[in-house]
Amino acid sequence: MSVTEQALLEKWRELPQDKQQQVLEFVEFLHIKALDPQALARINKASLGERLRQIRAKIVADGELLLTQDEIEKEIASRRGGLQETET
Repeated sequence: MSVTEQALLEKWRELPQDKQQQVLEFVEFLHIKALDPQALARINKASLGERLRQIRAKIVADGELLLTQDEIEKEIASRRGGLQETET
């Protein structure tokens, strides 16, 4: 074992368990970044998807109504400046 490995291990052992876990997660992050930089994009997308599912679940749990597909399309169009009501 190198001097650097030994020093790292000694300092790591002195940390509380939750901090040891954080160090491990950081090392795993660095490892993934070094081996496959595009893997980070996939991980971030998965994290975003999970966060959006959590937000949706909270909205539903709070009793809010979700938009219909038609309402979503109208919202998008209005934000893009393209919503125009036609008179019949």
